[in-house]
Amino acid sequence: MLRNLSIKNILLIENLELEFSPGLGVLTGETGSGKSILLDALSLVIGARADTELIRQGEEKSVVVAEFELSNVSKLNHILEEYGITIENNFALRRLISADGRSRAFVNDQPVSVAVLRSIGELIVEIHGQLETHSLLDPSIHRTLLDSYGDYDNLLSIVSKSYKDWRSCISAYEKASLELEKGTEEIEFHSLLIKELEELNFLPGEDEELSRKRRLLMNSERLVEGLGEILAEADQTTDIPTMLNRIIQKLVKLADLADDQFDNVIKSFERGLLEVNEGFDELQKLSDKISLDPLELERVEERLFKIRGLARKYEVEVEQLPTFLAKKISDHSLLADANDSLDLLQEKVQQAKQKYYNSAEILSKARSEAIIKLDQAITDELVPLRLEDVHFRTSINELPETSWNEFGVEAVHFEVQTNPNTAFGPIQKVASGGELARIMLALKVVLANAYAIPTIIFDEVDSGIGGATAAAVGSRLSRLSEEAQVLVVTHSPQVAALGRNHFYINKFSNGNGNVTQVQELSGNIRQEEIARMLSGEKITNEARAAAASLIQSGNGIKVEK
Repeated sequence: MLRNLSIKNILLIENLELEFSPGLGVLTGETGSGKSILLDALSLVIGARADTELIRQGEEKSVVVAEFELSNVSKLNHILEEYGITIENNFALRRLISADGRSRAFVNDQPVSVAVLRSIGELIVEIHGQLETHSLLDPSIHRTLLDSYGDYDNLLSIVSKSYKDWRSCISAYEKASLELEKGTEEIEFHSLLIKELEELNFLPGEDEELSRKRRLLMNSERLVEGLGEILAEADQTTDIPTMLNRIIQKLVKLADLADDQFDNVIKSFERGLLEVNEGFDELQKLSDKISLDPLELERVEERLFKIRGLARKYEVEVEQLPTFLAKKISDHSLLADANDSLDLLQEKVQQAKQKYYNSAEILSKARSEAIIKLDQAITDELVPLRLEDVHFRTSINELPETSWNEFGVEAVHFEVQTNPNTAFGPIQKVASGGELARIMLALKVVLANAYAIPTIIFDEVDSGIGGATAAAVGSRLSRLSEEAQVLVVTHSPQVAALGRNHFYINKFSNGNGNVTQVQELSGNIRQEEIARMLSGEKITNEARAAAASLIQSGNGIKVEK
């Protein structure tokens, strides 16, 4: 609620301090005394557009400070989070406007933007009048108000959860579908890759073996030529094996003459003979093995280059080709199975959608039942407010599937019909100014528990009415003040008599121009003001008695509830 309002240099106000209490507060005074200036000032501090014309003549700046007390400030702290500001249950809003056109805004002396001040103001104060901010006229909150009035939070939770589950299934399906679409191209690519690598039939170590064979074949001519020269030279020289055999035979004969002294020599020559024979055999084998067929080299190189080319193509090492092939076969198998998974996900989407729609239908039924009660309750409030020709209804329109949301499958709008021969339409478009104020009062009274604005201000909601109708307005303002702090600028004595706090606003001249002042009334002074409102300029004893009766009755003139 609003606890204190401080105003400096706003039009006719020099310096004003007001303290407010819970419940119904009334502001009275002669026409032109400056009641609207208070609303101008309060509008500034909750984010209204700054106008230098509001600055008192001859002054350089105007300052308005409003102090509030709230039981829950979590929403406000969420707004202030980006500024690094945290407020407690008691906090102050301040607005400063300078003659040079600059405007500054503060929360607890911490600077913020005017937009932030406005966002905070929308949550804590609502003004109905010349500067009204009718949030109840915003269709975007009508559904919230109806649901709060209907009191079926459990159904709302079920619908919200089933909607999120449905959307989650859709997201999973869309992700899988996208992957499959991308995977379809990969399947074709994988098929060609696998076929290519399987046809290659690469064996571990084959690359190294082919490399050795290629080097041999590339040097075959030189090798064959060199080996030929060696063999030819051996043929042209002394027959080495024959020579060694003769030497061994002679040594054996000599060995008989020297016991075993020649045994080691004989063995050495025998080993030499064996090695020489094996060497000549290997030379011949190599000579026979080395091919001079150019087609063989071509075949080896083609195979080697194909292996290395595929390794480069798929950006893997040659020896990793078998592992790479195995992985691609596995990936290909998974992609091939994706179609089956997609079908299952699509089935889950349909099941989740049906579950959501079923819960939304139950919610729609609950809303329809709440609408009957709400429309009747508001209609009952309109009749005593002299709006018997006005009809209120809550309209439900089914949304297209693309607009379904966590709150259900329909949109909710409040509409009125002001005359039997006119169509229903949005409240602000079909109701006159006086009708609008009283319709809004009826709405607020019925939706008091659902509507969480802590301070509500009405500017002359009783304009142009009197008697029982004014009493009915006062009665409803009093009822509304049980749920929220209500301040009302009024010319009705029936309304004024119901105020828990009564502020009298008047204008006087102090020699430097006109000045507005505000005085809180009580006792006989308050009774005198209400008597003035009853009788006019000349206050009669009958008016004083009537004023005393209104004040003492507590609830004012009794009206039909």
